[in-house]
This record gives sequence, structure tokens and C-alpha cells, in this order.
Amino acid sequence: MYEKMQAIGATLLKSRRFARVLQNSSASLLNSAERINSSENGCELSCSLPLPRRFHSAAILSGNIYRDSFEMELNYQNNTMGIPSLSMLMRIRSFSSEATAVENDSPESVETVKGIYEKMLNCVADKRTAPPNALLWSLIAKCSTNEDIELLFNILQKLRILRLSNLRIPEGFNSALCREVTKACVRAGAIDFGKKALWKNNLFGLTPDIGSAHHLLLHAKQHNDVNLMVEVMKLVKKNELPLQPGTADILFSICYSADRFDLISKYGKRFVKSGVSLRQTSFGLWMEFAARNGDVESLWKIEKWRSESMKQHSLSTGFSCAKGFILEKKPESAAAIIQVLYQTLSDARKPNIVVELQKLVSEWPLEVIKDQSKENRKAFAAALQNDISALIKALPSLGVEANVTMEEFTPKEEVLS
Repeated sequence: MYEKMQAIGATLLKSRRFARVLQNSSASLLNSAERINSSENGCELSCSLPLPRRFHSAAILSGNIYRDSFEMELNYQNNTMGIPSLSMLMRIRSFSSEATAVENDSPESVETVKGIYEKMLNCVADKRTAPPNALLWSLIAKCSTNEDIELLFNILQKLRILRLSNLRIPEGFNSALCREVTKACVRAGAIDFGKKALWKNNLFGLTPDIGSAHHLLLHAKQHNDVNLMVEVMKLVKKNELPLQPGTADILFSICYSADRFDLISKYGKRFVKSGVSLRQTSFGLWMEFAARNGDVESLWKIEKWRSESMKQHSLSTGFSCAKGFILEKKPESAAAIIQVLYQTLSDARKPNIVVELQKLVSEWPLEVIKDQSKENRKAFAAALQNDISALIKALPSLGVEANVTMEEFTPKEEVLS
């Protein structure tokens, strides 16, 4: 009896030791799989899943160990853990070595866009595996011609197909990648490809956002290209990209430089209806444009929208309102607005009031007179000069120190005729 008890005890001891070995081996295997999968984090080429599922993604990428990893995942779901075969472990090691070898290639072999493209194509088309993310980012950074961009979009389309067929990932790449691709298109002068990147459902797996559109709009601003601005905004609307305050800043600047008050009004109303909180700079430019054109009706509409989102005037919005009051023959109200600005601005910024007053006296009248009919210009100019003179005379009594003379306001004959 005593000998039987000893045999049973020895058997239990061996079973416990064996269980500990199994536990350590399983943990080591999962840690290795996790490290393999963590190397694929740049462009979201692998799924963000729990630990066993992350191992499954790495298995798919390797192209060789799908069956073993699938069995392993089933065992995990059944609260059991099978022991991977030796051949499976060898294949994992081979996959990891292959990825390291690609990443450690000499700079000479990938110094050109064509070289990087061919390396990526070799992974995608021949080996049916996802190339290292560093290659894709390097390819984007090196694009400088339209031909380079063609290669970039070609490999993006092939990567998109690989994600769908091999990885079963229906989602596109993240929006950060799309922004970098659009930036590369602008840098290379491939604007048509940049516009393709703004489509939500594209063949390249790109996920556009308003930041991608901003790169194209900034290019339009740099080149005073109103037509490109209009095309980009049509794509923004069609693909339901959410507008941002920064979008208005770019648009309003383009419209102001191109003297397109119709467009700035169109897009401004669109921003307001969309609930976008415009910045002071955007309101300032918009209101200044309306005052320059002598459009008092539009000026007060814009001021109403501005007052609903912010209490204090900026220097630009305040002087635009003052000009509106002058156009309505209310110089006292114009002086009161300037007084408020004088009281709220810091001492360091108060000299700017004198600068704006000088513009109001010498520059603005010439701009607003141009929009009047020829037969009314002389009468309008005389009335405008009287109201501006009344404004300047009223300022000292309100505590506003401004050395501005009316001598500089002398409308030229070509303006009056």
C-alpha cells in the first residue's frame, strides 16, 4: 500500500512540472508573436486585436503559418492552449528574420523612388506579404515628380488589394497617411492625383480629411488659383469632409486677394450654416472686404454672426463697423466704436489705431468710390469726406489721441470720372 502511494505522488509531481513547462512555452510563444506583430504599426497594415488575434494577423502576413495559428486561436477560444509544432516555430523565426533583412538593406538599394517601389512590389506581388512600413513612408518622402507619384499610387492600390484579400481588412489607411500623400502630390506638382486622394471611396485605401484638402488649398493660395480652390471645395462638399476654422482662413485669403466677394460670401454662409466657429481673423477679412466694397447690408449681417460667437471686436472688425457707420452717415457712431477699441487695446497696440485711421482717411475712400456709379461719384466723395472729417474731429473729445489730418484725402480725377 505504501509503495502505491509513493508511485501516485511521483506521478503527480511530474504532471505539475510538465504543466509549468507548457505554461512557460505558451507565454514565450505569445510574446514572440506579439513582438512580430508590433513591427507592423506604421500604416495600420495589421489589425488592432487582442493578443491571440494579433498573433493570427502576424501569421497571415507570413503567408505560411495560417493553419497552425488558426488552430491555436480556436484552442484559446475554448480556454485551452495547444502546443505549436516545431515546424511552426521555425517558420515564425524565418518570417521574423525575413522582415529584419528587408529593413536592414543598404541605403544604396533604396535611395531612389524606383528602388523603393520595386522592393515593395516584390513583397506585395511576389511574396504576398506586407512590406515594412518604413519603405512606404520613405517612398512618400522622396516623391518629387509626377512619375514618382504615379508609382506611389500604384503601390498604394496593390497594398489596398493585399489588405482586402490576405488580411481581410476592409478599412483604409489612417488619415495621417492621406495627408502625407497629398502633401507629396503638391510638392511634385501632381495636383490631379492630390484631388483623387480627397475621394472617400477610392482605390488606394486612402482616408481623406480636411487636412488633406488644406494642402491643396494652400497650393491654390500660393499661386492665386481660384479655379483650383473651387474644385477642391466641391470635392470637400461631395465627400462630406468636415470644415474647420482654418479652412475659412485659407479660403477668405484667396478670395480677398482675387477680389472675389461673391465667393467669400458664398463660402462664409456655408461655414456659418455648418456651425463652424470662425476665427477673428476670418471675420476681420470678411468684414473688411464688405466695407471696401461699400456693401453695408452684407457688413451688418457678418457683424451679427460675429457678435453671436465673440464679444469683443478686433482692430479689423471694429474699424469695418466704423466704416459702415460712415457709409450710413453716422460719424458719431463710428467715433464711438473707435473709442471702445482705444479703451480695450493695450498701450503697446494703441499706435495701430492711428495706422488704421490713416488708412480710413487716405486709402479706403478711394476703394469705396470705385464701386459707385460714375454720375454719383463726385457727390458721394464729397459726402464721404464730410463724414470722415466729422469722425476725426469727434475723437479728441472722446479721449482718443490720434494725429490724423484730412489733407491726404484727395480723390484723384480718374477715380471721380
